[in-house]
Amino acid sequence: MTTPRPSLFRMLDRVSLVVQIAIGLVAGIALALIAPGAASTVSFLGDLFISALKAVAPVLVLILVMASIANHQQGQQTHIRPILLLYILGTFSAAVVAVIASTLFPSSLVLTAEVTELSPPEGITEVLSGVVLSAVDNPVSAVLDANFIGILAWASGLGLAFRQASEGSKRMLADLSDAVTSIVKRVIRCASLGIFGLVAGTLATSGFDALADYAHLLCVLLGCMLFVALVMNPLLVWWKIRRNPYPLVLTCLRESGVTAFFTRSSAANIPVNLQLCKRLGLHEETYSVAIPLGATINMAGAAVTVTVLTLAAVHTLGIQIDIASAILLSVIAAVCACGASGVAGGSLLLIPLACAMFGIPNEVAMQVVGIGFIIGILQDSAETALNSSTDIIFVAAACEAKGDVPEPVV
Repeated sequence: MTTPRPSLFRMLDRVSLVVQIAIGLVAGIALALIAPGAASTVSFLGDLFISALKAVAPVLVLILVMASIANHQQGQQTHIRPILLLYILGTFSAAVVAVIASTLFPSSLVLTAEVTELSPPEGITEVLSGVVLSAVDNPVSAVLDANFIGILAWASGLGLAFRQASEGSKRMLADLSDAVTSIVKRVIRCASLGIFGLVAGTLATSGFDALADYAHLLCVLLGCMLFVALVMNPLLVWWKIRRNPYPLVLTCLRESGVTAFFTRSSAANIPVNLQLCKRLGLHEETYSVAIPLGATINMAGAAVTVTVLTLAAVHTLGIQIDIASAILLSVIAAVCACGASGVAGGSLLLIPLACAMFGIPNEVAMQVVGIGFIIGILQDSAETALNSSTDIIFVAAACEAKGDVPEPVV
């Protein structure tokens, strides 16, 4: 009797997600070089993959957080506070790194980019009020618009209410959470096809020619993000777990950062991070809340982007700043980054707010935003990879520091 051949999904399960993405990446580059017309045609695979992730992420966060809180047992400890502290320290330190790098390697801009018709926030008060208003959004609108602040608020409220419900109702929420998680796993299985379409379509339509004029600015941006990912984050992790942080850091960069680099959306990468947390054996009641929260407020990459582009405009215009102003910019960049959208290009809308503290006119600031969109092919991808991988790095570090991991995370 012959043994039945394994299904396609079973074969894919035997190959790691990183290897699948690498195959899709190489195939996409090859197709874009050999047949640009065909590459533009298959770009719909990338759009389909991103749309699927964005569609499932809000529902997953709502159900998972609500079920986690509803089924929380008295006496079980979560570690949200130390994770929040890491989020704050990580974002602020990233802004400081950007200030130092921009001072040592100042960038000059050619402020001739087309002004984009956007509506940036006019002050920190507007940013904070927007966060509060997002928290009290209609729950249906929050899910439809992927407003994760509103989703977290409603999921937390409903979860607390369901803690008084019957065991049958709590079990129903747990089963619903498992069902949505199962759908997410099937979506993630298609990552290689999605990356194939994204890379082929991007190279065929945009290429990298537009990046040549801004090579220095890109080097400063990407250098800051690499420094944060490979130096600052490991230092913060070592501070929490007091052992070699690089096995954890490199694992998260490989498993989470790679997918986030191509999806260019912290929100879309939430399912990937949640699945990785489960595989690493982290505390479910902690990561089910901390990962969606991190996708909303843990924005080290956004802080780097806001700071570097603002100081590039300052240097171009010949504005002199002192150390106190640079520190204030770091604080503002960190606060603004926490209000950045979890979708591609969200941090660029906050640049005019940071420029305003140096008296830079909004017309000039919007040209800087336009330059940000030009270099966004790499800048936004690297920013999202840093943001999303840092979410899970800090969650894993906090869980291990509290002893809620079966064995050291590697």
